[in-house]
Amino acid sequence: MRPPRDAELTAGFSDHFSSHAQAYAKFRPRYPAALFHYLAVVAPGTHLAWDCGTGNGQAAVGLAERFAGVLATDPSAAQIANARLHPRVEYRVTQYDTGLEAGSVQLVTSAQALHWMDVDAFVRESRRVLQPGGVLAVWCYSLCRIERSIDELVEFFYRVTVGAFWPPERRLVDEGYRTVALPIDELDVPPFEMVADMTLAQFVGYIETWSAVQRSIAARGRDSIEAFTRTIGERWGAPSTARRVTFPLYIRAGELR
Repeated sequence: MRPPRDAELTAGFSDHFSSHAQAYAKFRPRYPAALFHYLAVVAPGTHLAWDCGTGNGQAAVGLAERFAGVLATDPSAAQIANARLHPRVEYRVTQYDTGLEAGSVQLVTSAQALHWMDVDAFVRESRRVLQPGGVLAVWCYSLCRIERSIDELVEFFYRVTVGAFWPPERRLVDEGYRTVALPIDELDVPPFEMVADMTLAQFVGYIETWSAVQRSIAARGRDSIEAFTRTIGERWGAPSTARRVTFPLYIRAGELR
């Protein structure tokens, strides 16, 4: 591998998560093992995968259970510093300049990160590093499900209370990445979802990792998130009660054309 160019590391980088990278690593849910099994099956091999925009390595570590090696890159040094270690994952602080040999990768992934990227630059490097028949897979998740009485509070908080604080790119997540122009021959991907059992504190911790919540706190303090915590607590039950939280995944995958 050649080292990435230092000047490329943060060019055009919209950093919404470095300031709370520890919380992101602690409270974000984990992707299902079945997803990584599926990706390993549809890829032409399992020698090497590149996970772009890896954050704290949630997808990278899952990929490493199925791939011999994973290069996990992110332009945020704080996110990489909080990444989960794995013997088959190599982390690098870089954006799109991977340093990988051309045609050396069987799978390229981006988990909950494509909306922050320069898609053309990401596709260009993916095309360079993927071997013939290699697969590009991107996915995201938006609002979770718990139960109807709680879900309606979460949706109101998401769309109204902090709605004005979402960066414009967030709409791509709400659209399930379907409006992103990806030059791939789409696979018919089966449905996948993340499932996590969370206490009230863990769930609110997850909500606080939202970029809009962090921007809201910076602009007007913690009143909104504290009011949300009180309101949702009235419907949660005992704070120590673990609720089943389900996150539908929106996945696009296929060979680059």
